[in-house]
Amino acid sequence: MWFIVAFLSIPVVEIALFILVGGWIGVLKTVLLVILAGIIGAGLIRQQGQNAMASLREGVLADSDPSESIVRGTMTVLAGMLLVIPGFLTDAVAIAMLIPFVQKAAFAALRRRAKAQGMVMGVTINGTARPAGPQDHVIDGEFEEISPPKRPTHNPSGWTQH
Repeated sequence: MWFIVAFLSIPVVEIALFILVGGWIGVLKTVLLVILAGIIGAGLIRQQGQNAMASLREGVLADSDPSESIVRGTMTVLAGMLLVIPGFLTDAVAIAMLIPFVQKAAFAALRRRAKAQGMVMGVTINGTARPAGPQDHVIDGEFEEISPPKRPTHNPSGWTQH
């Protein structure tokens, strides 16, 4: 229900802010601000998308927990997307999402929620907890390859022996 209310009220708030800001600084400056925010947002999406992938790759190669860098990169890309959407409310939310303190708080909240739902998996070795890594999913064992029995390719007849 709250999603529907937000979905319907955000455009109304954005239009009211356009009118208010346009009255304060003028229509041309308002339009230029919206265009500038869109350009900055597109640049952020491109740059941070690449940085997030590089950070994720480094985290996986170093066998460390890349979740914080994933959350930060995702928030930065979402902020860029919000900047591309014309409007001052979405721009304010995007700028807030770019603040490192807000990113840390969002990561901490997501981590608490994931732990509460039992989604964060980890391994305890000698009393020290650490995130689960790829080596924790290996099952060591022995095997013997058994070839399937040979089957005739046709029905036996009186002329052949099988």
